[in-house]
Amino acid sequence: MTMKRWIAIIVAAALIFVSIGVNSLSYIFTRDFNSLFDEMMATSSSGYTEIVLEEGVSRDRIAVLTLDGVIQDLGSSSSLFQPAGYNHQFFMNQLHEVLVDQSVKGVVLRVNSPGGGVVESADIYDAIREIQTTREIPLYVSMGGMAASGGYYVSAPAEKIFVNRETITGSIGVIMESVNYAKLAGKYGIDFNTIKTGPYKDIMSGSREMKEEERAMLQEMINDSYERFVDIIEEGRGMTEAQVKTVADGRIMNGRQAIEAGLADGVGKVEDVIAAMREDYDLNDATVFEYAAEENWASLLGMKAGSLVGSNIESELIGKLLSDYNAPRMMYLYGER
Repeated sequence: MTMKRWIAIIVAAALIFVSIGVNSLSYIFTRDFNSLFDEMMATSSSGYTEIVLEEGVSRDRIAVLTLDGVIQDLGSSSSLFQPAGYNHQFFMNQLHEVLVDQSVKGVVLRVNSPGGGVVESADIYDAIREIQTTREIPLYVSMGGMAASGGYYVSAPAEKIFVNRETITGSIGVIMESVNYAKLAGKYGIDFNTIKTGPYKDIMSGSREMKEEERAMLQEMINDSYERFVDIIEEGRGMTEAQVKTVADGRIMNGRQAIEAGLADGVGKVEDVIAAMREDYDLNDATVFEYAAEENWASLLGMKAGSLVGSNIESELIGKLLSDYNAPRMMYLYGER
């Protein structure tokens, strides 16, 4: 990258922070402080609002939850320059609200995800099972364009799963990847100095070839997670282990194939899924609603920064520089990490 481009990046970053500071001060001094304090307290206490999708005439309600994007807990690795995506904590909070809200008599979960982290997927699965066992209310899944790997993992316990004909689903399995750049480094004369306390401390390091005993260790871990995935589908879909493993080889399938394999129940969009739940559980008069995140200062500033930087190579570089390094980990994920 030329010096001119680096200067452009630095100037753009400076302008962003100046703009954020000016807009924030303007916002503060042009608002009534009492109302501003009330808004901040409301956001911190709940973090969401409820939006009615279909008016009902009874106190019974159907909650529509949306799981969109890669299932991962970004935590501190998110930055102002990264676009907003799946928010793991916010989604878990929604599941908790359903658990404690006695007016919710059913849940429709919209899934559009290639999957994600093993731990985060298990978090969602456990919360769904707690709702089903504690509240004894139904959960239906409406799959969007993709509900693969971890996206199917969290869908498996649903009473019914609906797909679109073109939905990409399946990809049942576990993956763990790293990049080996040792040969490339050697080509350019790059040496690595590694000091470690044991022979496997740098397992999956990109600076050397993996040993066979290391591969066996990791494969055992992967197999454990895979078997848990299979068990969850067995329980959720009422299938035998042999039936599940017939298609649990990482393959993807469309909606028709998923239904034929026993992984889904029918074709329908989200409105069809809501209608099916109304009919199946005598909820014709129920109100249908969804949760929406309230805008706070952090989200507004992030949106401002993202819109100013734009989606170009310089902004992608800044995002990479400001993001934390993620070590290789097990994923229920279809496609590129």
